[in-house]
Order: sequence, then C-alpha cells, then structure tokens
Amino acid sequence: MSNLPISSKYRSTPNEPVSEQERSQLSTQLNQAFTEGRIDQETYDSLLDEIFSAQRLGDLANAVEVLGKPPTHNAPAIVQQTPSGRPGELAEARGPSTKLTLALVGGVVGAMALLAILLVLLLL
Repeated sequence: MSNLPISSKYRSTPNEPVSEQERSQLSTQLNQAFTEGRIDQETYDSLLDEIFSAQRLGDLANAVEVLGKPPTHNAPAIVQQTPSGRPGELAEARGPSTKLTLALVGGVVGAMALLAILLVLLLL
C-alpha cells in the first residue's frame, strides 16, 4: 500500500496514462537524487526502469514515494547560505567609516570657524 495521500494523482487517478512530461520530470528528479547521494545505484536502476516502463500513473506511485515531492521553486542565489557568512547576513558586517567621522568633525569645525569670523566682522 502506498503512503502517498489519497489526493495524489498517482492514487486518485491511477489508471490515467503517463505523459512524457511526467516521465521527464521524474527522471530529472531521479538523476538529481542519485547525484546528491540520496539513493544508491541499485535503487536508481530500479526506479529508472519503473519510470520508463510505467503505462499508468499508478505504476509510478512507488517511484514518487521514494523520490518525494519535487521542489516547487529554486532558491535564489542571494538566499542560499555561503560557508563564509552567518545565517541572515548578505554582506560582511562593517564598522563605522572613519572617512565619514572625519568629514563630520571637519564640517563642524569649519562651521564654527566661519561663525567666529562672521562674529568678528560684525563687531568691527
């Protein structure tokens, strides 16, 4: 008995014919699982035979159960974690800029000097 939910098309409509798109999707998923090491060579060969010999969706239930649900999306590269960064960090954390600090101090000193000059000129 399959552990797939009854709402799965492989259980709810097991007598429907298998489309080439379905075969292609499952074989791609099978190749990816084998490449990632989630299944061994014997399982790979067995499931590959099942996928390409299946006539009806019900014949694919075992392969779908072993492979699991295909991802519904690809993770964007910016979201994927890199070993160098901590989770949630997109860029390396930086301290305050010394250029900005110097510019602010210089601006304040310059403004005070200008005010002092204007005050001297007004008092003369």
